[in-house]
Order: sequence, then C-alpha cells, then structure tokens
Amino acid sequence: MTQHATRLGVDIGGTFTDVVLETAGGRHSAKVLTTYAAPENAIVDGMRQVCTKAGIAPQAIGQIIHGTTLATNALIERRGARTALITTQGFRDVIEMRTESRFEQYDLNLELPDPLLPRQMRHAVAERVDATGAILIPLARADIETVVDAIAEQGVESVAVGLIHSYLNDAHERLIRDVLTKRLPDVMVSLSSEVSPQMREYERFNTVCANAYIKPLMKSYLGRLKGRLSDEGADCPVFLMHSGGGIISLDSAAEFPVRLVESGPAGGAVFAADIAARHGLDRVLSFDMGGTTAKICLIRDFTPKTSRVFEVARTYRFKKGSGMPISIPVIDMVEIGAGGGSLAHVDAMHQIRVGPESAGSEPGPACYGRGGDRPAVTDADLTLGKLDPDGFAGGSIRLDTEASHAALACVLGDPLDMDVMEAAFGLAEVVDENMANAARVHAVENGEDLAGYTMIAFGGAAPLHAGRLCEKLGIDRLLVPPGAGVGSAIGFLRAPFSFEANRSVYMTLSDFDPARITDLLGDLQSEAIGFVRTCDADSPINCEFKVYMRYTGQGWEIPVTLTEAQAMTPDAATFLSLFETDYTRLFGRTVAGLDVEITVWSVNATTPPSPVEPLEAAGQGGTIIGTGTRAVFDPALAQVVDAAVVARTGLMDGATIDGPAVITEDETTIIVPASRRATHLPDGCIDLTRKATP
Repeated sequence: MTQHATRLGVDIGGTFTDVVLETAGGRHSAKVLTTYAAPENAIVDGMRQVCTKAGIAPQAIGQIIHGTTLATNALIERRGARTALITTQGFRDVIEMRTESRFEQYDLNLELPDPLLPRQMRHAVAERVDATGAILIPLARADIETVVDAIAEQGVESVAVGLIHSYLNDAHERLIRDVLTKRLPDVMVSLSSEVSPQMREYERFNTVCANAYIKPLMKSYLGRLKGRLSDEGADCPVFLMHSGGGIISLDSAAEFPVRLVESGPAGGAVFAADIAARHGLDRVLSFDMGGTTAKICLIRDFTPKTSRVFEVARTYRFKKGSGMPISIPVIDMVEIGAGGGSLAHVDAMHQIRVGPESAGSEPGPACYGRGGDRPAVTDADLTLGKLDPDGFAGGSIRLDTEASHAALACVLGDPLDMDVMEAAFGLAEVVDENMANAARVHAVENGEDLAGYTMIAFGGAAPLHAGRLCEKLGIDRLLVPPGAGVGSAIGFLRAPFSFEANRSVYMTLSDFDPARITDLLGDLQSEAIGFVRTCDADSPINCEFKVYMRYTGQGWEIPVTLTEAQAMTPDAATFLSLFETDYTRLFGRTVAGLDVEITVWSVNATTPPSPVEPLEAAGQGGTIIGTGTRAVFDPALAQVVDAAVVARTGLMDGATIDGPAVITEDETTIIVPASRRATHLPDGCIDLTRKATP
C-alpha cells in the first residue's frame, strides 16, 4: 500500500468520534462527542484538534481513512430513504416470509422483525431464470415500464432490484436498470447481482434492499464530508473502511454502502490483529468496548475470522435469525449493546438489565450533565471509583458524581432496596457477565476454547472492564495497547486496500469442471483487482482464493482456502483433500459416502500489509508504587480497595505495577484487579498477567 507521511484515521461511533493523526514525528489523537445531525462536524472538530497538537495545517494531510456506524444506525433505526423493490413474480414476499424458521423454538409470543420495505413498496415483474442461468420466461420491456410508472407515483428515492437466480444471469436486472435510468434519472438503483451475487434469495434480496435503503443517505453524507474537508484545506483522497477489514474508494463506498455496515468494528479487529502479529500471538480474543456497543472477535494466526453473512438489528440478544441478514464479506464478530452509554433498568422480574438502549452522546450518561437522568455503565464505573471525574476524556468532560448517584438510586437502588454502591456493583456485574457470556457463546460456535487465548482490549471503555472479563473467562493474559482509546481509528491506518469479489455457481466434485472453474476464478480475480486499483495504482496486489463447500444435503458451507496454483489449475482430488482436512478440524470427522458440493467462489485482492517489527524483550524497570491511591471497588473481592494510581505516560520499559491499581491516560483508564500484575512493554503495551498463587 502506498504510504503517506501524514494520514488521518476517523471513526464515528455512537457516542464518540475518534480522530488519529499519524505524521513522521509521531501520533496524535482526539475524542469528540458525535454530532448526530451532521456527523462531519465532529470530524472537522477532531481534525482541527489533532492538527493543532501536531503543529501542522490540514493541507499537510495526504490521506484520510474513515469508518462509520451511520449505515448500521440507519438500518437499526429505520431512517433510510423511501425505497422500492422490483423482484420476480411470485417472490414479492420473500423478505417478509424470511426462511420460516423459529429462532426461539418455545416462545409463544415470538416477534419477527418487520421487513425493511412494506408490501406496497414491493413490485413484481413476469420473468424467470432457472438454477443454471437459462432464461425460462423472457422479460418484456413494457412490463418493466408499467412497474416503473407505479414506482414513480410512490415518490421513491431509491430502487432495489432482486430477481431469482440473477447471480447466474444478470441480463434481466440490467434491463430493469436501463429502464429506470431512462424514466427516473434521479432515482438511485441497486442490483442484487452487483451488491451480493450469491445464492439464497432471502439473504440476497434483503442485502440489496438494505443497500438501496441507505444509499441516498450515505451518498449525501460522503459528498458533504468531502466538501467540508476540502473547505478546511484537507483536499486529499478519502477512503472508507469496509466490513471485510480493508479499504475501498469513496466512489465504491457510495455505490455499495451496505459494505460499510460493520466498518468501525472491522477497524478494531485489524488493530488487534496488528498487535497480535507484533507480539507473535496466534490465538487472540479482541475486545472492543466503546460508548454504545461491545465487539468480540476471534483472531487466529494474526488474521480475524471472516464470514459471508451477518445480522444487524437483532430483536433477541444472541439469537441467530432474529435480525436482518446482510450477505457481504465481513469480519466475524459478536456485537452486543454493552457500551459506556448503555442504559440500565429493572425488569418485571426485579432483575437489573443493561442495554441495548444507549444514552449515546445526546444526552449521554447522567454524569455527563447534559440532561440524562437514567444510569449508564459509565455512571456505575464512576461510582465504583474506576474513573476520575476531573480527568475523563483528557479533562474535556467534567463528570458529575452526584448526578450518577441520583440516577443509580432512582432507577436501580430504590426499586431493589440497594444503596448506591451496591446498585453500581450490580449494574457493572450484569454488563460484564453479558460480555463474558457473549465471548463464551462466540467461542463455542467457532469450536474454540478460550483457555490459552490472550485478550487485546481497546476502545474507550474496554480497559475499564477487560481485567474483570479475564477473571470471568479464565484468560491469563491481557494486553492494552497504546492508543487503546482510539483503537479502531488506528486500525484504519493499518488496513490494506482490499476488495472481495464472490459469486454463487453450484458444482459437485462428481461433476468437476476445471475449465469453468479457471474462467470463473479468473473473472473474480480481475473484478477484485479492478476495485483495488481504484484506490492504489502502484502497489503489488496479493489474491486469496476461497471456495465454500459442504456435503450434499447440508444447509451451510465451510470456507476452504486455495493457493493461487490450486485455483488456477483446479483438481477435484485436491479440493476434496482440503475440504476434508478443514471439515475434520471443525467437526472432528468426515462423512463417508456423500458427494461434496461447492456453492460460492471468492477472490479477495489486497495490497500487502505494513511490515511488522518483532517486539524486543522487556527490560527491568522495577516495581512502581504509584503517586497516590484511589478507592476502587474490586468485584472479585466484593469490596472497596485502595488502588495505586499511576500515569501511563510516565511508565518506563519493564516497569511493573501490582493490582489493585489504576493506570490513567487521556482517552481511557486501565483497571488492574487485585488478581493481576501489569508490566509496561517496549512497544508501549500494558501487559496484565495473573499473579502467582501463594
């Protein structure tokens, strides 16, 4: 990837917007409250702050990498454009019928999420393509014009086109776009054959609807952002982080905004993978906790686990199938409503519940003093002594301890007959157990045992809770890297330019067609490289080839990675051997007597990652006593302890601090439980390890 001396990483979160500036002289960062009405305002504010710290003008910035939750929030809150769907006759109700599976088998009052588009906005045309791509019923232009006239009367801003089996033959979808472009030139169009050319019509139709739904919003925002940055003097290339962990151009992001749905969390996973590579850690649990959500990701061999489908806006926590499926390449992680702004309440069973509702930045937790009157996780952390009310966000936000106490007492303490400290303890334990349980579930679903894993924690709230999570999960080692409070924004600056092209073409190993496979993978390789070249015209490009395989009769596939030689000279015996090896690793055995199917083919083109320098051995810095103490509640001991307070900036290489301790910095705070010892490593990471048992 072409490197620029001065680069800016920007992550818009639900509560804070993080801005990181990297120059030849070092790194500077800022956290500012997200401005919902005009998110670009927070970016400009943060850019001014970091440029002032670095002593440079915005004109010196050579490249900006941006990630945002705006696309996700628009889908969750249903704040997208007025959108219509054109589909094949007989398939109008696919996105409402879903897969007809019950994600909660015994819930008599099961509530399915409403489809993104109501029925009156869904239209059908008479056409049919079969499962081989052959046209059974030709599409008449007059039929399209009739539907387009009806759509025009509805005053739509965007149209999604999803026809059955169009991933094999997109001629009819392209014809519909031609008619729409001619008759409704101001309406945006999204084709499923371009957005998500994969089998399974429910997921594909839902994905193209989501893309069309947020396209006007994101296109408008990206245009405003580019203009505001230019007005400030930062007239440089702007790139976007996509859900798969790479970077795409502004134009590609505006055309396929659904690929931005997990862009912020993906940056965090890239950041954790970079730290893992520097430390030689092949099994890592990435823990990213910000103001609104917590994200957990498994990283094996320095690479985050990826997937082709994920869900947003789940109506039941942890329940697959209760959300909106998005079928795009994505870093596989579990995301729950457990951030610093997550609000607590008492349910009908008189139990404390936390999230997924968040106070966000407006009004924010009660302690922000911006009108919030309900207790959030940050209010509990402040009450438990984890936060310094005068040092939050580098002192830019003065926290109101009395407001936190009042909110905790009113909402939790009085109904449950608890004092304020007990209510804060209960709130914190609930949110910590929610996150620990999410990590356990995610590990089990992926066939992993967290014993032997190292946790890497980042995000403004993660270092406050990571030590307790390690105690709950039995993880012995925790790393908190420098810049942890703005980890996702730093991850944007570590990510390569990349794009993954995929396509569904069904084939069995008994009917293996090497020539067809070579042509297919060659086309996908050209497509993926073409997207990357829109971002970087000079750097070398590496390609990763994957096929998704399963036994005949199974419902889902597993990814099998191929070398370029295996992809370009395909052999059925090689494909079978690779599949059986991966299948055995996941499930412990193979299945005899069944044919093997290939359903999806994928090529990911990426520029080479930045070189990683191995970490030097830690020196002997001695034991740090601390400059003072603070009363902090230790949940494992269920009591208040005197914790040493140490400034992170003053720590020397090899310095150790025995818990309980508090390590402070501008953008976050690291809580070292009594069970842990912290060591300052040469690269600036704080390494928390379990103390030896007497």
